[in-house]
Amino acid sequence: MSAASAPVAIIMGSRSDWPVLRHAAEMLESLGVAYEAKVVSAHRTPERMYAFAKGAKQAGFKVIIAAAGGAAHLPGMTASLTELPVLGVPIESKALKGMDSLLSIVQMPAGIPVGTLAIGEAGAKNAGLMAAKILALSDEGVAARLAAFTAKQTASIPETVEDA
Repeated sequence: MSAASAPVAIIMGSRSDWPVLRHAAEMLESLGVAYEAKVVSAHRTPERMYAFAKGAKQAGFKVIIAAAGGAAHLPGMTASLTELPVLGVPIESKALKGMDSLLSIVQMPAGIPVGTLAIGEAGAKNAGLMAAKILALSDEGVAARLAAFTAKQTASIPETVEDA
């Protein structure tokens, strides 16, 4: 789902991050929340990153999901350039299994917050869910869809081992 007036931007440092980030997109789609996905590398396209972050609010975005692996500067650099909430998703790296990404994103200096989620797919899914929860504060339709999602998730968990 993509729209010019999408409230959520999903940005990533490389197209190779999409297999993980698509889980954020799928969560947003399941909740009826529009998004726009872009490749915006802090290292390889710094001017693109700067322009995106500085113009994100004016472009109509309300929440940014930013994922990166390795040095993982994209979420923090984006957060330093916008007033919008930024949710960081660490991508698993080959060398350090994503711990490098996690630590790079979570260790932001005071005054530049990034809501950091788990490494990989679970983090991406939860980033989509968290973005929807932020939007639900001012959007009753998203709030209702979130309530239905939560009720369905709760109902899917059996109370006893016999129910399984």
